[in-house]
Amino acid sequence: MATNRIAPIRERVPQEVFDYQTLLDCLRAYSKPRDGIQRLVAGGDIVRIRKGLYAFAAPFRRQPIMREQLANLIYGPSYVSLDSALSHYGLIPERVEAVTSVTTGRSRHFDTPFGTFSYQTLTPARYAVGTLLLPKEAPAFLMASPEKALVDKVWMDKRFAGTRLGDFGPYLFEDLRMTPEGLRMLDAERLEEIGHAYDSSKIGNLLRFLQRLRHEEGNR
Repeated sequence: MATNRIAPIRERVPQEVFDYQTLLDCLRAYSKPRDGIQRLVAGGDIVRIRKGLYAFAAPFRRQPIMREQLANLIYGPSYVSLDSALSHYGLIPERVEAVTSVTTGRSRHFDTPFGTFSYQTLTPARYAVGTLLLPKEAPAFLMASPEKALVDKVWMDKRFAGTRLGDFGPYLFEDLRMTPEGLRMLDAERLEEIGHAYDSSKIGNLLRFLQRLRHEEGNR
């Protein structure tokens, strides 16, 4: 299939990322549509992200592909959280290479032409709170709120036991390189809601530490 054959598909598919069935529907007029898909990939007209998920190649895109949105599509249900979300909000200084998400499915890891995407498992009750739809304009994606991203990170980090309140300062300020100012900006009510859903002594200690941090600032 010649490269100029991508034009009718581009006209019919408004989004940059699409699934196998969408592509198959665009090629129904061909006697062997599956062969047509293979030629489109081989010819560099479309990019295979993972099985059943494709994107238009760079010359045919109408807007950039957001890796956060891609993370939602590669494996679901899921939303961006952990280090990726913490970096997005400026709570940690490091730029994160892999896009990190949480899911109610099993933990997975995908290496794609758009980078690495990793997914960690949460129970449905813990998964269901603290999610935001960003940005308000399309293409939108699901991401943890700053509060949920922090709670997810503390919960998932098996290196940190969090059994003593005194351990949270070194962990948050030295290991994760967060700042007291950044942590004081977190929404206390949202933290309480998330903490209730987690029902965990480790997260309970995190919330008590953050409450103490806000109290210390209020007494200055």
